[in-house]
Amino acid sequence: MTRAPLVAPDAEGIARAVAALDAGRAVGMPTETVYGLAADATDARAVAEIYAAKGRPRFNPLIAHVASVDAARIEGQLDERALALAAAFWPGPLTLVVPVAPGGAVCELARAGLDTIGLRVPSHPAALRLLQAVARPLAAPSANPSGRLSPTCAADVADELGEGVALVLDGGPSNVGIESTIVAALPGEPLRLLRPGAIARAEIEVLVGALSAAHDGAVRAPGQLASHYAPQARLRLDATAAEPGEVLLAFGPDAPAGAANLSASGDPVEAAARLYALLRQLDATGAAAIAVAPIPDIGLGEAINDRLRRAAAPR
Repeated sequence: MTRAPLVAPDAEGIARAVAALDAGRAVGMPTETVYGLAADATDARAVAEIYAAKGRPRFNPLIAHVASVDAARIEGQLDERALALAAAFWPGPLTLVVPVAPGGAVCELARAGLDTIGLRVPSHPAALRLLQAVARPLAAPSANPSGRLSPTCAADVADELGEGVALVLDGGPSNVGIESTIVAALPGEPLRLLRPGAIARAEIEVLVGALSAAHDGAVRAPGQLASHYAPQARLRLDATAAEPGEVLLAFGPDAPAGAANLSASGDPVEAAARLYALLRQLDATGAAAIAVAPIPDIGLGEAINDRLRRAAAPR
């Protein structure tokens, strides 16, 4: 498989990426969460290239990345609650699902035919420079084959997607390492947590009160499929030790010597940043299964456990 070129996100690299996007191609884009596979969200043919490269089900909507709150308000209807969250967490790893604005340009294919849209302003400087230069929304799901581990460095994108991506802007390792938190702010409904993520529930609830859970079973945002974020190996959760044929993904100071450890100090922030890289590393050993130690379901632990449960689900 031909490997996509890695390009520095300097002025020349950004210009090359914009030219590829203008031509309807997809490019690898660094963000603070994970690397995204970005294409022009207003161009259905370009969005179709994302789906083709990822092998992604077309009923799974894409997040539209924009450069500012003003740009977001062109695409979606942000009520007072959404604007308060945007003021607190944008640029940053929060996605808001809101009603589509009447004059919005994001195509129906990117929204999976829904009357809602997921919007985010990323904080990675290279992503912001690209969004400002291209001057339109970019659909940018994680740059991995659908359902597989999300990439946290440029080389992973180039290796896994090959000719499915025109180039990859190499912005270094993603410093957060887990996808954005997704909150729905829809008329007549309470704020709902659709996907735990890089911003802990408690950080949001201190501003807007308790978040309700998604309730209707509809896929309104990425990461809601039962099986997702999975390595090739099976996952066995809440394991205290590896069984024959397994490798161990540990957590905390009591881990066996030499085991891959999400965080030797038991820090969920460090664990989130290392999650996909270590799962990818263990998957490369060829083991049939990965035994995963228990992780407390507090703070970012909620998001980590959400990803692990989906990775362990039947495929």
